Amino acid sequence: MTHRLADLAAMVGADLVGDPDRLIDGVATLEAAGDRDLSFLTNPKYRERARSSGAGALLVPKDLSPDTLHGLRADLLLCEDAYRALADLMTALFPAAEVEPGVHETAYVDAAASVHAAARIDAFAVVGAGSTVAAGAVVGAHSVIGRGCRIGEGTVLHPHVVVYDGSRIGDRVIVHSGVVLGADGFGFAEGAAASQVKLPQVGVVVIEDDVEIGANSAVDRATFDTTRVGSGTKIDNLVQVGHNAEIGSGCILCGQAGVSGSSRIGDRVLLAGQAGVAGHFEIGDGVQVAAKSAVFQEVPPGQRVAGIPAMPIAAWRRRNALQSRLPAMRAAVRGLERRVQELEAAAHSEAAPRADRDTDTGDEK
Repeated sequence: MTHRLADLAAMVGADLVGDPDRLIDGVATLEAAGDRDLSFLTNPKYRERARSSGAGALLVPKDLSPDTLHGLRADLLLCEDAYRALADLMTALFPAAEVEPGVHETAYVDAAASVHAAARIDAFAVVGAGSTVAAGAVVGAHSVIGRGCRIGEGTVLHPHVVVYDGSRIGDRVIVHSGVVLGADGFGFAEGAAASQVKLPQVGVVVIEDDVEIGANSAVDRATFDTTRVGSGTKIDNLVQVGHNAEIGSGCILCGQAGVSGSSRIGDRVLLAGQAGVAGHFEIGDGVQVAAKSAVFQEVPPGQRVAGIPAMPIAAWRRRNALQSRLPAMRAAVRGLERRVQELEAAAHSEAAPRADRDTDTGDEK
């Protein structure tokens, strides 16, 4: 869909520097963009690429320095929040396709299930007894919805998603391929001869509105009650959420993050890539956990933590700075040890003749 640059600027409240009548067909990288493409420059390190880019227009934050903007040939859209503006513009330029309702002839919908006339069930999908699929929802090919589940309005399950019995998914949720919602939590008791006895998992999973879950992630059902993911939370690929965990609203869980069972994650929490939270701990609102960090204790609201075990990021940086000095400190200590040994040896050498003189004096007496 083609838009005038002035119209795009108005959509996101941007200041336009250049030709308001320039026509824009799409969004592209600095290297690939042509004169009817919008590209973006948010980091000064890419200014040379931007200067040589063929893009017709560039989306840039207002706080970029004049030196960075100097020499750019493209028209400019100056925004307060360039990433949010980019998201809004891409939504306008690449609108989602409307759902074509219907149930594919190869799909299986149990007679006791309810599928809204405005929903779509694709090829070889399964909808179990007692489950409901609301208006505008899409159940992708080969996806399986168990018994007694709820799929909310406008929710999209991409191909090969599995939703176990009793799971409840809110409105406008996006679930990518390979996701499993409601599998048994990892609960076992030690039996005889060190064997593990399975503890039945009889709770459910609840995914609230506007959540997105990346490919091959898993959210386990609760042992007794509910594993919950709060509204607006975004979960990356390959993320594990354990049984009875509660994830707040507006959180971001990056790739390979893990939340152990019975953890409580507040609102607007960020878990960076491969961050882990041990079981039964509470993470306060607004906490940020750095990549590859491991949380083994409660974290108060608003803190930024890093490391294994995770600690306030200022303390982590001090520890890292100290660790970088350890080789030099070790060499200095070894030097001091050698110097002490030399001094002790010299003192011993001086003490020996004196002892001999004392002995000689005693003999004369």
